[in-house]
Amino acid sequence: MTALDHLVIAPVVIPSVVAPLALLAMRRRRHVGVAISMAGCVAMLVAALWLFGIAQDDAIRAYPLGNWPAPFGIVLVLDRLSAMMLVLAAVLALVVMIHAVVTAVDRKGWHFHPMFHFQLLGLNGAFLTGDLFNLFVFFEVLLIASYGLMLHGQGSARLKAGVAYVIVNIVGSALFLIALGLLYGLTGTLNMADLARRVAALGSQDQGLVRLAGLLLLTVFALKAAVVPLHLWLPRTYAATAPVVAALFAIMTKVGVYAMIRTVPLIFGDAAGAAAWVPAPWLLPAAVLTAIVGFAGVLAARAMREQAAFAILGSTGTLLLAVSCWTQATTAASLFYLAHATLAGAALFLVADATLRRRGQYGDATVPSPRFAGQEALGLLFMAATIAAVGLPPLSGFVGKLFILQTTFATPAWVVVWATILGTTLVGIIGFARSGSTLFWKTAAADADAIACTERSRPELAMPAALIALLGLLTLGGGWATAQAQATAAQIFAPQRYIEAVLGEVAR
Repeated sequence: MTALDHLVIAPVVIPSVVAPLALLAMRRRRHVGVAISMAGCVAMLVAALWLFGIAQDDAIRAYPLGNWPAPFGIVLVLDRLSAMMLVLAAVLALVVMIHAVVTAVDRKGWHFHPMFHFQLLGLNGAFLTGDLFNLFVFFEVLLIASYGLMLHGQGSARLKAGVAYVIVNIVGSALFLIALGLLYGLTGTLNMADLARRVAALGSQDQGLVRLAGLLLLTVFALKAAVVPLHLWLPRTYAATAPVVAALFAIMTKVGVYAMIRTVPLIFGDAAGAAAWVPAPWLLPAAVLTAIVGFAGVLAARAMREQAAFAILGSTGTLLLAVSCWTQATTAASLFYLAHATLAGAALFLVADATLRRRGQYGDATVPSPRFAGQEALGLLFMAATIAAVGLPPLSGFVGKLFILQTTFATPAWVVVWATILGTTLVGIIGFARSGSTLFWKTAAADADAIACTERSRPELAMPAALIALLGLLTLGGGWATAQAQATAAQIFAPQRYIEAVLGEVAR
């Protein structure tokens, strides 16, 4: 094994080293700790881009930890899907980290930087792991870090929302363990590649239990993705936490969707007998409801952060409309939209943060206020972010929705998918137009209290603008991104390649 082969573990090692180093450095010299944290984000982006380049040869690479071969040892797997998710997480992390430092949000508590990197450790581990138990472990790592980040800056609203968030996720973890217990009891393994082989070989007497385990797993992933009716924790949690942290959380719901895309075609695909495509009958109705509830929430929300949280919910529903068709073409469309929706959701929260900081006592509530510093620039950023969020041209949301409409047209559910996407897009446009006109175009009555806040600097608008620019690049590179998504979907729908890459001779 060459030194380059060990690069696969870098996205896990970097944050696990940077987090304690930043913590130790900040106790004596705060700026050194911040520099270490920032350098860690840059290093992670370099490693993710390098791995993405390596994955372009279409090979699937297994990295056995401690040289213990699968299925007996822990294995990390690099393929196109994991590489794509690593790049997405690294880009988002760097943008959010810069914004947190520029706006001094990271100074509202001592442990922002270590928690931030532990969160990245959980995310990267979840994208790379090749077995379900370690997926559970990395889920717990990212959730524990997210508890800390969510409470960063303190406040009674965050504490109340945090309690609900913790309880919901404890229930989710318990269900995950039950599902793992069932699968291990039936097959004797939790390695995903080995599970795919053994589930396919189960007798008819075990089909009921394996279907139950599959549905439990889907329920856990749906809870992480905040799919209706398991969504109630998300709007309150995301609206209550610091907008910078919520911007990073934009990828958290996508982890649940990633887990569905990773496990269902591999373990519960065509070869799984009676358990084949076990979530299919449930996922489409849930996706429809999630999109409707999300964009209806955008229309009903009374503050920008609340609106951004519901927009993330709506985008998850739109994404799952494509996923629920379980074809190679619709999965490719969903991957393109996943990347777009993550960046667009983060952009909404960073714009909300900048607006909140400049409107003083008016905050981000959707009510007219006296003019505030940077109102025109923020209005333009808000318009661009909302255009992206609802999927209007010229930004990549339009390309993503068009891709979904095109690929789902060949499926039996196309009428439902098209009606949901077109209807929720219209509702989203109305919701964002109403709030935008109130926040940026209307002026409060002459006798309204003047805004009481310190002058804000222009650099705090840089990262929201950078995210909009990234969405513009995704639009300009739509052809390349589409080809990448199609190649990734082709790998996902060739599970035998994954099994042979992980198990080697055992699979043959």
